[in-house]
Amino acid sequence: MPNLSLILFSLTGSRLIVSAAVTLVFMGFVVLSACNSSGTMSPEEVKRLETIEELSESLANDLLDLSIATRDRNLETTREFFSPKLTSKPFPAKPLPAKTKVKWIETHDWESDAAEGPAKEITSKEFLKSWTSFLDHFPEIDDARFKVKEANFSEDSKAVEGAENPTAEIGATGTARIAVYVIGRNTEGKREWARAMFRSNVRAAANKRWQFNSIEMMSIESMVAKTDLFSEVNISAGVEATAPAFGTPENSSFVWRGAVAADFNNDGWVDLFVTSEDRNFLYLNDKKGRFEDVSEKVGVKLAKTGTAPLALDYDNDGDSDVFISAIGNQLLLENKLNESNELEFEDVSLTSGVSQNAFGFSAVAGDVNADGKLDIYVTSYNDYGRVPPDSWFRATNGTKNLLLVNQGDGTFLEEAAKWGVDDGRWSYAAEFADINGDGRIDLFVANDFGEKAMFINKGDRFVDEASERGVLDPANGMGVSFGDYNNDGKLDLHTTNMSSTAGNRILSRLFPDATAKDNVLKKLASGNNLFENLGDGKFKDVTEDVGGFSGGWAWGGGFLDFDNDGWEDIYTPNGFISGKSMKDT
Repeated sequence: MPNLSLILFSLTGSRLIVSAAVTLVFMGFVVLSACNSSGTMSPEEVKRLETIEELSESLANDLLDLSIATRDRNLETTREFFSPKLTSKPFPAKPLPAKTKVKWIETHDWESDAAEGPAKEITSKEFLKSWTSFLDHFPEIDDARFKVKEANFSEDSKAVEGAENPTAEIGATGTARIAVYVIGRNTEGKREWARAMFRSNVRAAANKRWQFNSIEMMSIESMVAKTDLFSEVNISAGVEATAPAFGTPENSSFVWRGAVAADFNNDGWVDLFVTSEDRNFLYLNDKKGRFEDVSEKVGVKLAKTGTAPLALDYDNDGDSDVFISAIGNQLLLENKLNESNELEFEDVSLTSGVSQNAFGFSAVAGDVNADGKLDIYVTSYNDYGRVPPDSWFRATNGTKNLLLVNQGDGTFLEEAAKWGVDDGRWSYAAEFADINGDGRIDLFVANDFGEKAMFINKGDRFVDEASERGVLDPANGMGVSFGDYNNDGKLDLHTTNMSSTAGNRILSRLFPDATAKDNVLKKLASGNNLFENLGDGKFKDVTEDVGGFSGGWAWGGGFLDFDNDGWEDIYTPNGFISGKSMKDT
């Protein structure tokens, strides 16, 4: 593996400001530089690679405009991305008969009306006629994306120096491998996801657009849901809330918020507690498919807020209280339901002893000392932007995590160091589970810039055995979930990490023969992991065996049996802000 020098560069929007190094963007704010396989790169080689990625970003950003035009069926704008004449067959617009793939999912291929034989020169009008016919299969389009998976450019192709955003000089040419996704409802009203891949010769045209000079289809297929498992009902359910746009003065924080579901009024129906930028929400289930916002009435609207709420009965009185991890002092709201017979919350952060300082991103509850009382573990990050990680995959300079041990009298003591779990590796999420079947709950911690931890409970302390148990993983961890994916009675482990289109594209140039197993940079950009429990307290990474989980900019999520068939499925939320608009992440 090549030597790595870890350098932090500034970002302007999504553009890389580079200085004598090749940069890899993995999280919009994580930038690495790497030497080539010989350990050194000449200034000319560095400059050329910088130019190639500038051109790639220019192409990718341009194709975002094409994506939006596709979603909006704006044929006038779409036409700007195609040469008046191009070498291609018509786009495959005829759906072939569907075949059941798994349970409620069907797949089908597509074909075009073109005769057998090589592609020939056709007009853009002819091509766009077939493209429009393809889109007609989707009366409703929710999203459409063109993504640059691979790109190379001629030696004389140049980027505009000093441009605010990556911009190609007119006349630049190259070849690209491009993925296309269209998601929506088809003519039968079913949810459908069409996926295609094609190669293209591209040229920066005089209209200041990258244009396709040729299109060679590599693959195209669709996945169709035979039935709708979920529908978006936030408005009709009464839980719609609009936050200020990211980057505005009202919402300038890098930190986002969370939600938790629990039966807070003990009526047998699940309610929702949500934190936001400046207030808390408590929605009570009305048992008729709607929720009522009782935040002000029960005293949580103007209570202090934080990043992520956690529901737990910390005082064992039979109702669900709320702990809120926070940047600053941690928060605890006691539910007074079983004391006053009315739903009401009281801020007991100070009197309970949980008002400990941390960069709290999330929290999880479990009985670490088996005394029948729930304890709280807080994952603590750091002030990114002001404090850079001291390593991009083995960082140790995050703020220390907290372990709040329940004393049984309404108070907690912070004992993370005593128990050996004061992890300082920029922790994001954690989960308790009895990993080795000894009756004591263990702890898995997903760290962003540090390797993940698997703390095994020894009775009076925890010991990190991630390496011995096969889960030592450097990927940028954002979430963790335990579940039995193969129904063998043992808890398996799913971790959400980051995957990056731009990062993988650059890495394919730097290390064309390397894999995620032998190159840590490729591992950092490869996405989520699934670890199978082997039954002896050890795990095996089966990600590639069971399908791979790229996941994009993945966060929490985890195991859930979506279709009630007895097999646990996996859900991964994803997304992030990259510059001033959607960019090539």
